[in-house]
Amino acid sequence: MLERTLAVSHPLDLGETLRPLWRGNNGPCSLFSEREVWRATRTSEGPVTVRVKRTNDGVTATAWGAGAQWSLQQLPQLLGADDGPGSFRPEHPCLKDAARRTRGLRMCKTLDVFEALIPTILEQKVTGREARSSWRSLVRAHGEPAPGPAPLLLPPTPEILADLPYFEFHPHGIEQKRAVAIKEVCRRASKIREVAQMDSGAAARRLQAFKGIGPWTTGLILQIVLGDPDAVILGDYHFPDQVAWALADEPRGTDERMLELLAPYKGHRGRVVRILDAAGIRAPKFGPRARIRNIAAI
Repeated sequence: MLERTLAVSHPLDLGETLRPLWRGNNGPCSLFSEREVWRATRTSEGPVTVRVKRTNDGVTATAWGAGAQWSLQQLPQLLGADDGPGSFRPEHPCLKDAARRTRGLRMCKTLDVFEALIPTILEQKVTGREARSSWRSLVRAHGEPAPGPAPLLLPPTPEILADLPYFEFHPHGIEQKRAVAIKEVCRRASKIREVAQMDSGAAARRLQAFKGIGPWTTGLILQIVLGDPDAVILGDYHFPDQVAWALADEPRGTDERMLELLAPYKGHRGRVVRILDAAGIRAPKFGPRARIRNIAAI
């Protein structure tokens, strides 16, 4: 077990900063509370469980496992130390108010591609509830106990997922298209891991060279893994409406309209969307909700 304490002089909302790592209240690899986050993952040095706790004047982190030292060295980046929101100047009244209410949000930087990539592929074209259920099921079947005292599991290794036949994905609610995408990236794990050392442009090109990874998945990975505050998530079901409603009083938007409205915030476009989402700004709802399917029963 290793420990590290960081003094924090700027506002830091630990939960919102690490929110992209949240996979549901009963996610198998993480535990979230208002001032404490547990995270179990795999690093280049080995498996690790990290507990990050907000204190009055900073953050205290405790880590267990072979990856403990590496994880504590990367702790400042994880909590947004590389993030530079000082040049962000919100002008629209709605955005200015949202930024004020979420001033502790920083762009996290995990440098852990597979931790983000596999759950993100599972979120393609399904509801968040379906994706979280599939992730829980997949981890419980093919993960392993994480180091440390928390009842967490490590995610399955890329090697394990690459070798799984499709019929072993199906009981977890994962149809063939997403299963094939997961298996393909896991077969070429070394190429995918290199994304963590690239700039955003090169990383996007590398990711989208793989079948099954498009702009939506790429935008999320650039935000989570590289901490890119300008990465815009295209093709999302909610974000275009959210941005159009907040910045133009328009209840419905498109990717094109979203990019037009975000253009004045070049360099911070992804940050704007995260701020609006964290502030709870939502476009009016019309029509039925997406139907939740039981793929495993098909």
